Amino acid sequence: MGTPSEHTPLIATVEVGAAPRRRYSHHVARRFFTLLLSSILFWFFLFFIASFTFLPRPSSWPGCGHGRSKVDYKQLRQLLLDTPSSKKAEEWQRYYTAGPHLAGKNYSQALWTKEKWEEFGVQSHIVDYEVYINYPVDHRLALLNKEDKKNDSSSDNWQVSFEATLEEDILDEDPSTSLPDRVPVFHGYSASGNVTAPVVYVNYGTYQDFEDLLKANVSLAGKIAIARYGLIFRGLKVKRAQELGMIGVIIFTDPGEDGEMTEENGYAPYPEGPARQPSSVQRGSTQFLSVAPGDPTTPGYPSKPGVPRGPVDGAIPSIPSIPLSYAEALPILKALNGHGPKASDFNKWWTARTGLGHKGVHYNIGPTPDDVVVNLYNEQEYVTTPLWNVIGIINGTIPDEVIVIGNHRDAWIAGGAGDPNSGSAVLNEVIRSFGEALRLGWKPLRTIVFASWDGEEYGLVGSTEWVEEYLPWLSAANVAYLNIDVGVRGKVFSASAAPLLNSIIYSATGAVESPDHPGHSILEKNWDKKIDTMGSGSDFTAFQDFAGIPSLDVGFGAGKDDPVYHYHSNYDSFYWMKKYGDPGFVYHRTMAQIFGLLIAELAHLPVLAFSAESYATALDGYVTQIEDKLNAALHPPKEEEVDISTLTEQVISELRGNHYNSSSSTAIASSTSKAAVKAFRDSFKRLHDAVDKLTEKAARLDAEAEDLRSQAREHIPWYHWHQKIRLGYQIRKVNTKYKYIERSFLFSEGLDGRPWFKHVVFAPGLWTGYSGAVFPGLVESIDARDWSNAERWVDIIEACIKNAARKL
Repeated sequence: MGTPSEHTPLIATVEVGAAPRRRYSHHVARRFFTLLLSSILFWFFLFFIASFTFLPRPSSWPGCGHGRSKVDYKQLRQLLLDTPSSKKAEEWQRYYTAGPHLAGKNYSQALWTKEKWEEFGVQSHIVDYEVYINYPVDHRLALLNKEDKKNDSSSDNWQVSFEATLEEDILDEDPSTSLPDRVPVFHGYSASGNVTAPVVYVNYGTYQDFEDLLKANVSLAGKIAIARYGLIFRGLKVKRAQELGMIGVIIFTDPGEDGEMTEENGYAPYPEGPARQPSSVQRGSTQFLSVAPGDPTTPGYPSKPGVPRGPVDGAIPSIPSIPLSYAEALPILKALNGHGPKASDFNKWWTARTGLGHKGVHYNIGPTPDDVVVNLYNEQEYVTTPLWNVIGIINGTIPDEVIVIGNHRDAWIAGGAGDPNSGSAVLNEVIRSFGEALRLGWKPLRTIVFASWDGEEYGLVGSTEWVEEYLPWLSAANVAYLNIDVGVRGKVFSASAAPLLNSIIYSATGAVESPDHPGHSILEKNWDKKIDTMGSGSDFTAFQDFAGIPSLDVGFGAGKDDPVYHYHSNYDSFYWMKKYGDPGFVYHRTMAQIFGLLIAELAHLPVLAFSAESYATALDGYVTQIEDKLNAALHPPKEEEVDISTLTEQVISELRGNHYNSSSSTAIASSTSKAAVKAFRDSFKRLHDAVDKLTEKAARLDAEAEDLRSQAREHIPWYHWHQKIRLGYQIRKVNTKYKYIERSFLFSEGLDGRPWFKHVVFAPGLWTGYSGAVFPGLVESIDARDWSNAERWVDIIEACIKNAARKL
């Protein structure tokens, strides 16, 4: 046998018979249609799964639970009304107010809060940041007189005529006042320094107050200011004094701020009565809050370990300041008697709400002569230290629709019964109520995130850093932020909110009974139904003004017949709350009921309870408000035409910002270009036209939403699953439009000179800090008489309004 070649076939094909006949005559077509049908079934299956994963489930309509939920909306609302307990609220209050809990020094409270929320059934964790803040070391405030005026070079001739204790009185009735580790009086973010100089009384220390002093040729540079609390954020008083060359600031509380509830009117001071304790001192932050909140070394990004830190110039003061009681302000104010003009020589803004005349204060401006000076010594320790936010989560069924609820935990003092721990007690009761709903099988449609913030008092630090860290997720998912700070300090309900959320506040307050008026609601008896615009001063700021998330803030404040609230004082204590603020803690329970219903309406109902038309209507009113401001700036009313006694603090601060006095009107008229003003005035028509188009689309969206709500209430049989999926898709589409309305009003470059604030509609007033300014870019341009910049802001705002309309 020969060797086979490489080409020899190893396998040969052998025919054994004819090929079998195909079973089907159209084999190729059959294979094609089989693949087509399989693909259709596959994609239908994916669509079906996606529909039930990402769209509101058909079982989520009122009357049903969500998926596995065994609690419907009606049952949930009743549970949220029945569960909150005054006794439990008192228990939480007693814990939180038992000792000092300054920012960065309250880890045990953070851990307790986390464990308590988990005990209620809400998964929780602690998120920490490393932030730049200060703690008090030492201080002194003394009034000095020079006995031998001839020997000016000898420091030995100075005698102390008054030395402030810088302490609040210890009261036998109130245990918080005698704690050995109680917090000294100081200002957050105050500068260290030791300065001695004559003193000048600067009224409230508003921008316009300082303008009045400059026009009166009162010497300010090198002097120490003494200002009364009120109208504007304390840090802005220090900021303007610093800009004008003053070297220190003292801030005291004038009892004239307390209305009728004063010793002068026959009311006994705390603890014997409802009037202000004369030694009460208001601590607080002096950060320049209207420039940017949060850690001043990390503006715009979170304060995590190792991050780069910038300078604090322009964010916090460079001159020392110190808070003072009115009892210890008296010797300094009396030392001004007879020196310089009197407050009455200026205008009614200087004499409004003065309450120390009966104590011998003449309210002279000063300055004191060179032989009567004040020594202000302030030593602060600045550190980079951890603070702790507690975050609790109830997961919902829609992954990108989230509700965030927040209250801050830190306080300037051992107590803080009103600020913030009335809110902390309320939040605990709300979480306990939702925990009970979870135990019974409730499942929310939207995820709920609860937050106990740290560092709010220094400058909204904990919440701001958290928002800056989670901004991408919040921008994509956060539907609304609900804030409670001072939950209870009286019986008068108040609210501020983005207009999208107005309707849910009316709904919740209309469903909760007033403790003092059985058979009537809070809406009927405890509230004037006015919803303020969003300013600053609490943890909603980063959500609303930086992230463009619609926010609200609610609480019970003090009315004219309620006891004086000792804000940021040792007397904001558990004892004060139990005896005067909320005896029986009944309004704590009421606030928990209201807050629970607010959350439930947003978290449970398939169609978001928003009103786009309310927002558009509010915008039109805001444009008119700016037109009125322009007219007032150009034609200020005479002083006698304004009745200060009927005005709120916010309105007074706005009026003062509008230069409402005759001395400024001439300067305004002489420096104003009529053509530029006319062009600016004409541009308002563009804004009204843009708002009209937005209103039209907003009304259609609201009508569509209401129609979907009606459909969702109807029973759809299971075999009409395609109708359910279509309805779910339509609801999701409407909700997405609602979710992004507020984002439309963000301007990436931010406001002039304070780029952290991105919202073109809402921001704290540049020189108020607390009260909100609408269309701040326009307001500040009018105040600066910069008409070209005003028209620039008209362009920006018009573009934002049109963008919102397009998204609808």
